[in-house]
Amino acid sequence: MVYNKRMIGHLQTNKINKALRIFDTIDSVDSLRIAKQLATKQKKNKEKLSVLLEVNTSGDKTKFGFDPNNDQRLLECISLDELFVGGLMTIGPVSQEKESTIKAFALLREIKEKINRQIEKEKELTVLSMGMSNDYELGIFQGSTMVRLGTSLFGPRE
Repeated sequence: MVYNKRMIGHLQTNKINKALRIFDTIDSVDSLRIAKQLATKQKKNKEKLSVLLEVNTSGDKTKFGFDPNNDQRLLECISLDELFVGGLMTIGPVSQEKESTIKAFALLREIKEKINRQIEKEKELTVLSMGMSNDYELGIFQGSTMVRLGTSLFGPRE
């Protein structure tokens, strides 16, 4: 059985080595600094590290992620030879208001489309990870190709 171990959640710099030993994909690279450190550590490996770039589309100060208004940092990550950036991810607003969530998810889709117009075809972003148990339908409506359904599958955290 073939499976892929994916890390979801903020990656602290002091945990990078451990994460690289455990996970096949990092789904939440949330800064250029983390991306560069991952790339540096990955140089000794023959394969590229698969990642998703997390964008803070809700503007929530308590969340991690790239500034949605700074395409340049996303493009810098995509240009790192040791990383394979498959796409973008975001988490909906804490408020869970439908209109705010739609706006945040639509923004991620627009960023992906804008980035894809600026990069070579072979580096094109294909993954849009947005939507969790409480808002996955809105994510799918906005073009999500990956949803996270932990609460729906396993119940609320205890």
